[in-house]
Amino acid sequence: MRTSFTTLSMIVKQGSGALLPALLLGACATTPEEPAVRLPAVEVPASGETKPVGTVNDDAADDPAIWRNRGDPAASLVLGTDKKAGLYVYGLDGEVRDFAAAGRLNNVDLREVTLASGQTAVLVAASDRGDEAEPRIALFWLDTATGKLRDLGTQSFLASGHRAMEAYGFCMGAPLGEGELARAYVVMKDGTVAESALTEADGRIRAAFTREVKVATQAEGCVIDDATHTLYLAEEDVGIWQVALGAATLVPEALAKVGARDGLVDDVEGLALARGEDGKAWLIASSQGDSAYAVFTLPDGVYAGRFRINGGELGGTSETDGIEVALGDFGPKYPGGLFMAQDGDNAPHAQNFKLVAWDAIRAALKLD
Repeated sequence: MRTSFTTLSMIVKQGSGALLPALLLGACATTPEEPAVRLPAVEVPASGETKPVGTVNDDAADDPAIWRNRGDPAASLVLGTDKKAGLYVYGLDGEVRDFAAAGRLNNVDLREVTLASGQTAVLVAASDRGDEAEPRIALFWLDTATGKLRDLGTQSFLASGHRAMEAYGFCMGAPLGEGELARAYVVMKDGTVAESALTEADGRIRAAFTREVKVATQAEGCVIDDATHTLYLAEEDVGIWQVALGAATLVPEALAKVGARDGLVDDVEGLALARGEDGKAWLIASSQGDSAYAVFTLPDGVYAGRFRINGGELGGTSETDGIEVALGDFGPKYPGGLFMAQDGDNAPHAQNFKLVAWDAIRAALKLD
């Protein structure tokens, strides 16, 4: 376990609505804020990129997701949000396969789920910011043969007694109860993370609020490690928290801190988790403040190094919001896995997403 952050209070609420006492993490005495430490970062070139999003002259591209085609790895698909307009599906060649004009979708995730019929399907979900007072989850089926999205509408999941909040970050994890397809985690701008159970009935997907956990300030990036049932959450100006989802009470514990020698310069944005068949796993975080990516070995959270996407014919990335990674064969350019990052400055074009071979990152950082 890493040392807890100091002087930050955490408020945890359970599905019953009972408010538990605030938890003061670390010592009661305050300590001087540590200066930002910019550790060195190795450069890794992008091997591919997507077409730019349709919204120009604005901060629009945000968060990616990856679906791996096990039968034909080179035919895998990647998705990315245009947070002003909707959701894109791309091939690994970067060409657009589909676009859902679904409005202000911020973060996206996908999962292969087993339906009541026994069939498997790819469920795509995203945080919907269309109504800033009522957080919603936008839902889609992904037709992996055609690359097309089927819009399932949006789901509101908070009870009427909840305060108005804006949906911001989003991730999905394995089901934790009978009859569930998955658990969904919507990160609100105020640091609240609301967990919902996603279920299927009569071809419709429902979201039912289960419980929530809160950090003190604005958060967005999150990812679930299904192997350990752990939620990792990025509090933008503070650092990265880990939350054991199997526990009766959700309690954030510190993993890495902005300003310490953890390779993080605020804002801490997207999070991604790489877990191989050999059981080795790494957490990657977008260190937006200096356009780098910090890597931590799991489960202990030991800092393993930093890299930047730079060099090569496609150029680098800067001020990255969302990231994603998936291991396994993705064809000749990405035989060991694929890392994907939003590029905040793709001038003279609109923002897009860069694709990087995981093997290149692993070799550059000498990850065992």
